Amino acid sequence: MTIHTTHPFADAEPDPLRRFRGRLGGAVTLWTSGTGPTAGDGWAGLTVSSVMVAHGEPARVLALVDPDSDLADALADTGRAVVHLLAWEHRDLAEAFAGTAPAPGGPFRQAAFEPTAWGPRLLDAPAHAGVVLESATEVGWSRLVTCVVEEVVLGEDVDPLVHRRGRYVRPPAGPLV
Repeated sequence: MTIHTTHPFADAEPDPLRRFRGRLGGAVTLWTSGTGPTAGDGWAGLTVSSVMVAHGEPARVLALVDPDSDLADALADTGRAVVHLLAWEHRDLAEAFAGTAPAPGGPFRQAAFEPTAWGPRLLDAPAHAGVVLESATEVGWSRLVTCVVEEVVLGEDVDPLVHRRGRYVRPPAGPLV
């Protein structure tokens, strides 16, 4: 990875659709998948902000993931993943899993994880869901994954990590309802 002092797309023609999507904003999630007791056993992860929850019986989580990512491969192989909601304190971890910041030893070494039935779980994530892959479809330059929710664990949601217009933004302090 090369660290640049300038924005890599500074000279590129502005893409109106990309700018429109960036203005939507959303919570930052970390998707992890893989089997085995440690990161060296095929664990994969990716920071994802294009996520939607569909309530129902069963409930589903939909996301747009990079089809060339290790996560896309691991999710296809195992059919399972953990979807973590990240907090403001996780912004460096989010960058590591996005591949935009250095992660000596790999991104799973940047925080504490434990194996679960759905994949590796970030121990200090404020909330997470265990999901099972239902379908994957190529949509534009992404893969739309639809996953059935099997488990949801909620903790305190005091300082969520939000991404808007290409940056992390910090919502006002205090618990969110």
